[in-house]
Amino acid sequence: MPDAQPSPGLTGRRVLVVEDDYLIADALCRELEDAGAEVVGPAPDVAAALALLAAEGAINGAVLDVNLGGEMAWPVAEALLAHGVPFAFTTGYDASSIPARYARVARCEKPVGLAEIARALDG
Repeated sequence: MPDAQPSPGLTGRRVLVVEDDYLIADALCRELEDAGAEVVGPAPDVAAALALLAAEGAINGAVLDVNLGGEMAWPVAEALLAHGVPFAFTTGYDASSIPARYARVARCEKPVGLAEIARALDG
């Protein structure tokens, strides 16, 4: 992957990464950091993500894999909505697999690029 340049949409933002695949999480965290974001996580499952949300204070955005090792990430999405945190789903699932409640949440198809994530979090 080419080095990311700082992104005005990501610089200084604290972004929670919720992803169960180590390689994907590692690459995404590096890209976000290279773009100027402070990464919180990554969290590989719902429990870890909820714990980070409770412990980390202000989070300005999140990237949320829909399926975390067979566990759907809806409790994390609900917590993010309750806290007013903008987030994007990253998934291989089509839009019909996402509950209607999250119709306004950006859905980025894997493999997802940093520019797409930045747009979704600003969106």
